[in-house]
Amino acid sequence: MSYTRILTGTRPKLQMPAGACDTHIHFYNGRYPTLPGTPTPPDASVADYRQVMDWLGIQRVVVVQPNAYGDDNQLTMDAVAELGDAARGVVVVKPGVSDAELDRLTKAGARGLRVMALLGGTLGLDVLEEMAARVHAFSWHVLVQLDGRDLPQHEATIRRLPCKVVIDHIGKFLEPVPVDHPSFQCLLRLVDSGRVWVKLAAAYETSKTGGPAYEDVSVLARALVKAAPERMIWASNFPHAQAHKFGYPNEAALLDLMLDWAPNAADRQKIFVDNPAELYGFRP
Repeated sequence: MSYTRILTGTRPKLQMPAGACDTHIHFYNGRYPTLPGTPTPPDASVADYRQVMDWLGIQRVVVVQPNAYGDDNQLTMDAVAELGDAARGVVVVKPGVSDAELDRLTKAGARGLRVMALLGGTLGLDVLEEMAARVHAFSWHVLVQLDGRDLPQHEATIRRLPCKVVIDHIGKFLEPVPVDHPSFQCLLRLVDSGRVWVKLAAAYETSKTGGPAYEDVSVLARALVKAAPERMIWASNFPHAQAHKFGYPNEAALLDLMLDWAPNAADRQKIFVDNPAELYGFRP
């Protein structure tokens, strides 16, 4: 499916609080070599994303290493540097990475490690414990993306990790499940542990009911916010690396889903500002 990337438009109904953070975006540039079998959309630049920031009222951002570049974090960290103090990075490093490299990345703004069990991810769940132990010493968290239906078999491992954990994309249930499903109840238990956060993003990737409401995924997002707004964060998922499958979504419409998922302004303050400030070390 061909698409046109949308970078600006009618303002969202939701007015972002001061210091609002988008906790998951990617950048792409054809000058960098990519790995086969990974999503590789057209180039997306810092200049492109700055338009989205202005459109939605975003002031802080977390740049996440795309699968396309494996453990070559250069493009991601160059973007963090260009965006300045308002940006942090989530990167990919392999077993055997030196403490000196982890220290260098930390000083450059990295605050998390991406573990990705889908779409050609470089680090799988088999190295989760090993790598969590390495990055914990640098006060990083681990960002985990998997099919949420598999969470029960990894619950004990996640509970053992020494660092904070972020579960990506509302649990990323590739087949959306009801709230009472054992795998979603497992996610709620992990959130209740006090060390696991959930990223509210990309409902369009897994919804079978479709937009604009994405009700089969929205019901899970609402349940998560109700259970623990203090451990939810939000993301746009720009530039929507799989948009060729479903068309390019409207950023303002996706943001406005938060009026349904988190109707309480105090909860939205936590989700957009306070929680990401804690996770990524943004200064007040």
